[in-house]
Amino acid sequence: MNPSSSVPRLVVAAPSSGSGKTTVATGLMAAFAARGLAVSPHKVGPDYIDPGYHTLATGRPGRNLDAYLCGPELVGPLFAHGARGCDLAVVEGVMGLYDGAAGEGELASTAQVAKVLRAPVVLVVDASSQSRSVAALVHGFASWDPGVRIGGVILNKVGSDRHEALLREALDASGVPVLGVLRRAPQVDTPSRHLGLVPVAERRGAAVEAVAAMAAQVEAGCDLEALAGLARSAGPLACGEWEPPVVSGGTRPVVAVAGGAAFTFSYAEHAELLTAAGAEVVTFDPLRDEALPEGTAGLVIGGGFPEVYAGELSANEPLRRAVGELARSGAPVAAECAGLLYLCRELDGRPMCGVLDASARMSERLTLGYRDAVAVGDSVLAPAGTRMRGHEFHRTVVEPGAGAAPAWGVRAPERRVEGFVQRGVHASYLHTHWASEPGVARRFVERCRTS
Repeated sequence: MNPSSSVPRLVVAAPSSGSGKTTVATGLMAAFAARGLAVSPHKVGPDYIDPGYHTLATGRPGRNLDAYLCGPELVGPLFAHGARGCDLAVVEGVMGLYDGAAGEGELASTAQVAKVLRAPVVLVVDASSQSRSVAALVHGFASWDPGVRIGGVILNKVGSDRHEALLREALDASGVPVLGVLRRAPQVDTPSRHLGLVPVAERRGAAVEAVAAMAAQVEAGCDLEALAGLARSAGPLACGEWEPPVVSGGTRPVVAVAGGAAFTFSYAEHAELLTAAGAEVVTFDPLRDEALPEGTAGLVIGGGFPEVYAGELSANEPLRRAVGELARSGAPVAAECAGLLYLCRELDGRPMCGVLDASARMSERLTLGYRDAVAVGDSVLAPAGTRMRGHEFHRTVVEPGAGAAPAWGVRAPERRVEGFVQRGVHASYLHTHWASEPGVARRFVERCRTS
């Protein structure tokens, strides 16, 4: 085992989305884990779905590294926290290597995270429609930012032995070694829908098979020894581990956290923060459970796909009624995106919990992007004026009624107010990362004790 500051690590990146990062990163995680290594899985950006596959591959919580939501200064400590006690870490990038938050330069890009982590980058290149040009592409990416070290290339979707020979010949002069070649093959069974891959929780058996297939592809086509050696060349981190601040003493209120197939979007650190703040965190499934966990004093409902399960969520009337009664009692309730929809009066015409005087429906328009936000008023999560960064990702619209104050004032892309604050309820489309503002969890748990 290694100290978290010196854990060998790789960043898996690509010139663009769709090049095969997820297959390679997840396959590497699973292949190294199959060799008996403790592998720490990470994902750049706000993605909730890929970390679920990473968890299957490694048996450890998939964790996000988001320099926009948490700030670049937390990327290293959060990585070290997740990688504690591991033999090796694999970090899957986001979009293209140098793509980050719109209009913010390198902020939140895979390149920035690789530099913060002092980690070598493995570039996954879709070589299906090129031969000698691959050398120009790799040279461009390797020379664009001297602070980014591209330590190797994995060629994806290679058509034949002749095609592979042409690619290798072209890359010989680039100085960037070829560390793997994956042949064109039927796509690994990772189905997608309107917000990306279908989460693991909705297809666990098939997902296990998909991860095994990714591992087999990588094992057959990549030089794992060379990749492990490259990972060992990462520089030591000059930072400590992030730790959730511990609140000792007092009662331990039960905080119920929604899970199951309909609510799969959450950051691992949120439950850790709640626990450290003094809560007893209990997960429940709104699709299956007809009652909240015994003694529930507060409720956290994260993101997911309630629109896909609207019929089943609506049919679970006992739980909808229990959620409504808890909210009306003034107990703290924090809901993000899918959680917001679940608290509405209806979703696509089906009755939901009726906590908020608002109706929700699916939309053709994708709302996507980082947001700068400020708390408009006091709530169970934050006092007025608290600044946080969030991320929106949905194809739904909420049409509000009356009786609730907004949760956030959002600065960009246009100035507007967003979300709902109503008694103990804080509901919003914004996904936030509480590690950036640990006071959120402490305040929420304290309100659970006193409400």
